Amino acid sequence: MPAAPFFCAPAFLCARVMERLDGSSPVPPPFRGGIVALGNFDGFHRGHQAVVGHAVDRARREGRPAIVATFDPHPVRFFRPDAPPFRLTTLDQRQRLFAAAGADAMLVLGFDAALAATPADVFVTDLLGHHIGAAGVVTGTDFTFGKGKGGNITLMQGWAAAAGMSVDAVPPVCDDLGPVSSTRIRQALVDGRPDEAARLLTRPFAIEGVVEHGDKVGRTIGYPTANLQVGRYLRPRYGIYAVRGRLPDGRVLDGAANLGIRPSFDPPKELLEPHFFDFAGDLYGQRIEVELHHFIRPEAKFDDMDALIAQMDADCAEARARLAGAPDLR
Repeated sequence: MPAAPFFCAPAFLCARVMERLDGSSPVPPPFRGGIVALGNFDGFHRGHQAVVGHAVDRARREGRPAIVATFDPHPVRFFRPDAPPFRLTTLDQRQRLFAAAGADAMLVLGFDAALAATPADVFVTDLLGHHIGAAGVVTGTDFTFGKGKGGNITLMQGWAAAAGMSVDAVPPVCDDLGPVSSTRIRQALVDGRPDEAARLLTRPFAIEGVVEHGDKVGRTIGYPTANLQVGRYLRPRYGIYAVRGRLPDGRVLDGAANLGIRPSFDPPKELLEPHFFDFAGDLYGQRIEVELHHFIRPEAKFDDMDALIAQMDADCAEARARLAGAPDLR
C-alpha cells in the first residue's frame, strides 16, 4: 500500500471489524503467522501509515493476517510519568484508524517495567517470535527497542532471521521540512496551527470524550456547548477554533469551540466547549469526537456579558466562513 493519505467514512461508521488483542496473553491461533506492523503509532500520521500500509499489503499478498502492535502506555509516559500530556490519539481512535487502513487486529503491548527491562535480543526472539508468532515484522528504520534502547533495525533483522522471521524497514515519509513526525505535529498544535497538523496527519486532530453537564451559562446566552474533558491529550494552543463534531449516529456538525480555561468565568476550568451551529439536540452522556480545523484567536477575558456575546457572534461567523466548502477528509 502506498504512503499516500488514506481516507475513510466518519470514524464511527467505519464498518471494518477488527480485533483488539491483549498483549499480556499469547496471540491466539487465528492471528499467528501474521505480518506485524510495530511501533508506537501515536497520531497515526503519514509516516505511520506507510509502515502499516506496507504490512497490510504484504499480508494480503501472502494470505496472512495483518496486525498492528502498539504500546500502552506510551514508553515516554512510563519513563517520565510527570511529563505533561502529549498524546495525539486514544487507543479507541487508533483502533478505528488501523481498521480503516486494512489491519485485521490491533495488539496492545503494555509498556511496563518488565518490558522496559527486556534485552533487545529477547524482545525479538521471545516477544515477536514465540509470544506473537510473527512471520514478518514491518517497522520504521529508526525504531529502537529493548533494555536501554539496545536494539536497532539492523540487529532486529539478524536476530529475526535466525528465528525464522523477516523484517522490513520502511524509511521516513518526508516533505520539504524533513521527516513527518509526531513531534512536528505536536509543535504545530501547540503553536495554534491545526491545519498544518492535519496536513501531516492526513486528517484533523480530534479530541474524543463524553459530553458532560456544565454550568449551562452558554445556554442562557444562546450558545449552548457540549463540554468535554481534554484528559491525556496534548494541549493545543488555548483559544477559539473552527471545529467539526462527529456524533455516534454519524452526523457531522460544524461549530466553534473554546479550548482552554474560560478566563471570563470564575473559577477557571479547563474544557473543550464546542458550540454546534443550527443544532438543538441533547448530547449529554454521548461520546463524540471534535476535530480542530482552524485557530481563530487566543482566549481573552471580557469585562461584561454583552462584550463576550458580541465576540462570540464574530467568532461563529468566522468559523462558519472558514468551514464553508471545506472538504470532509474522513
